Amino acid sequence: MIQLKAGQNLVLTGDIVQFSAKAGVALDVSALVVAENLRVFDTGDFVFYNQTETAGVMLSGDSVTIRLAEVRADAKAVLLVVSAEPAAPVPSGGLGAVTAALAVDDVATAEFAINPSAGETALICLEVYRRGTDWKLRAVGQGYAGGLAVLLTAHGVEVDEPATPQSGQHSVADLREADPVGTAGGQDTISGPDTSRAAGPAPLEVAHGLERLWMIFEDAARSAAALISARDYAMQRLDQELSVAVSDPATRNTPAAEEARQTAQRRCDDLIAAAEGNHLRDSEALMRELADADRQLPPSLATWDSPAWDGQPTPSDGIRLGELYANERGPLRIPYCVPVPLTRPLWIDTESSAAATPVVGAVLARLLAADPGRRTLVDMIDLTGAFSQLVGPLTPVLNGPPITDFGDISPRLQTLVEAADLAELAYSSGNFTPPTEHRVLLAADFPHGYQTADAQRIATLLVRGDLIGLSTVIVGTDESESSDPAVAMLAQSCRHLPTVDGTPLFDPWTGSAWQLDLDLLPREPARQARYLRTS
Repeated sequence: MIQLKAGQNLVLTGDIVQFSAKAGVALDVSALVVAENLRVFDTGDFVFYNQTETAGVMLSGDSVTIRLAEVRADAKAVLLVVSAEPAAPVPSGGLGAVTAALAVDDVATAEFAINPSAGETALICLEVYRRGTDWKLRAVGQGYAGGLAVLLTAHGVEVDEPATPQSGQHSVADLREADPVGTAGGQDTISGPDTSRAAGPAPLEVAHGLERLWMIFEDAARSAAALISARDYAMQRLDQELSVAVSDPATRNTPAAEEARQTAQRRCDDLIAAAEGNHLRDSEALMRELADADRQLPPSLATWDSPAWDGQPTPSDGIRLGELYANERGPLRIPYCVPVPLTRPLWIDTESSAAATPVVGAVLARLLAADPGRRTLVDMIDLTGAFSQLVGPLTPVLNGPPITDFGDISPRLQTLVEAADLAELAYSSGNFTPPTEHRVLLAADFPHGYQTADAQRIATLLVRGDLIGLSTVIVGTDESESSDPAVAMLAQSCRHLPTVDGTPLFDPWTGSAWQLDLDLLPREPARQARYLRTS
């Protein structure tokens, strides 16, 4: 049985797959049959306690069975979900550790251990998806602190106010097709779009933009791993063959030994040349695909030179942070993108907030562009005034003047925490509605000038921020090893963006190393106005 890691995938070779899960709390299992945009087609595509079957997908007891040949032909994937059983108490820490299992044709095939750390009460554990004519399995582990209702809303299922659950009843009272509001969606390992996503803008028609770019990245990662493996094998074989050629002192300097050495070198060179040719072919195909995608992607996912920035605002399910590359593997550069809202905060690692201003400006520009249909409000903590040049263009969306006095930090953060607490109370009482605003918290110069309680407040927003549509961006030195437990835990929960050249990141599929060039907002006022479209 394969032990999967987040983002890892494998080809399914059988016809029938069965999903189950276990945890320290009582679980409900369910499934969503989704289209290219990761949204359901209609009411019947959510298979759960009160609706146990749709084409090719059936819930029986504590497991979901998928007959791949019978799944509707226009389906992109089946999302396999666990959530807290309504009638059972859930610890304050959420579901805790969950182990998802998949069997293929009654043979145990894969397990995926998920350890959510942000109080999630609903998880997309696995995704069974089409890739060409094949079916594949991906380990997802995407959590929702807002619970099943938020997960369902994010994937196009409209959820009525839940009734008080009785024993043996599901808390989702009624389901119907939603209006097209869409989804949002040491060694540093790049984590993909399988992080928390909440309700937001309408998705793209080009194969769900974020998903498409991550599929390209996956293909690039696997091609890179094949090249690295071939190079390593060729060199190991060369060493072995050269050792054999010179092992006998009596023949070490003979023409036969020299011929053996030359033959071994040719075999090594030929194998590496073939591997590099295959990788170059793959890279050229992916570069063509990326160029085609850039003409269709919304601005938040496109390059700065894309004409999308001059067109009508187009919503998106993610933002672009920069490009990944490896000079030793050729010219291919892959967009590094993440889902929005940023319910997993971005932490921009830097000794100087001022030096990171172009990076922060680029992130803000893309966050504004990702959700043009909703009002965006930005809370900016800028103790050193590093981002003063951004204040003018951002004035229409700032939620008050930037905070430049450390004494004002706690009240501003507490206001956000109280909004999240009220949203959680509304959710718990059955009166929750998806947020109508996109909130952005920019906390610069962290942790200097912040109290321990402020780190705890931001950690609270990490758990409940999706309920108010919050994206969080932290700017400061990496505090993952801080002596303050609250600060260290917060740092360890974030997605870190290194600003020091040469810092490697490792892809989640093969562990291959990549370098990251972060997007930078141009300093020219005219170009900044083009990208920071706030009016």
